[in-house]
Amino acid sequence: MFRLTPLAVALCAALPAAAEERDPLCTAPTFYASFDKEVKGEHGDGQLTFDTRTNHPTNKGEFVFRSGFPGSAFRIAKDKGVSGGALEVVDVIANNGRVFVPAKGNIAYKAGGWGGAVQVWCKFDPDKMLKTKFCDPIQITQNGANNGGLWFDFNDAKPRDLRHGAFPAIPQGKKGAGEDDPNAPLVRVPKIGWKDTEWHHVVLSWENFDTGKPNAVSSLYIDGKLIGQVKDRELAMNWDIEKTGIYVAINYIGLLDELVVFNRSLDAAEVARLHKKPDLMRKLLK
Repeated sequence: MFRLTPLAVALCAALPAAAEERDPLCTAPTFYASFDKEVKGEHGDGQLTFDTRTNHPTNKGEFVFRSGFPGSAFRIAKDKGVSGGALEVVDVIANNGRVFVPAKGNIAYKAGGWGGAVQVWCKFDPDKMLKTKFCDPIQITQNGANNGGLWFDFNDAKPRDLRHGAFPAIPQGKKGAGEDDPNAPLVRVPKIGWKDTEWHHVVLSWENFDTGKPNAVSSLYIDGKLIGQVKDRELAMNWDIEKTGIYVAINYIGLLDELVVFNRSLDAAEVARLHKKPDLMRKLLK
């Protein structure tokens, strides 16, 4: 079970009782990165530093894991964030590389039923700045986007679409739904049209994962508004949490800020509040 970091506990405990009631988000984060000064998280019960995964140079389907991240591609943009500094990604990583923090301790995964949420702020132009066919600002998975994967991405359409996927784990010997399948567990936002002069707030919020029942819901919010849901399905991630990662800025070029993973789903009012106050988690956790 997630335990808030000692500093966050102290900060929450320091709030008056009435304020605590007004701020239930105070105890909800399992991982927080402000990207003010370093490319790392500041709060969480798991590893706070980022590692890198690349394709194995000779063994197809295998990966190479390295501590740290390429400083030539990932850096801090001081005072350019939606609040304080921001993560600036200026290049893709060779060999299908991607950075991640291990999910263990940083996400409230629990076999038998669980929920959670993740927020991030984005500032980029998906139609002009990306160098690859696909880009995933957030992807949480052990095996891949379409095999026990929770994510939002920008596809290869012209202009690009934003899509939120909540793909269950595929049993051995079975074939899962493809992304072009009309029944795929996707929320599609055609021709998103973001510009690099604008910050946009994205929240994925989910509940009833891994219950074994068709009662799961995964919601996509953009700029404080509910856009769509994957729902009334059995969505089992079936993760080995020791091998699962919270992947950030896969093939992304631009600015990201205020990354937070929560230990429960968020309601519409909480999402709207986070959108209205980009520095809210900074104030609650610092």
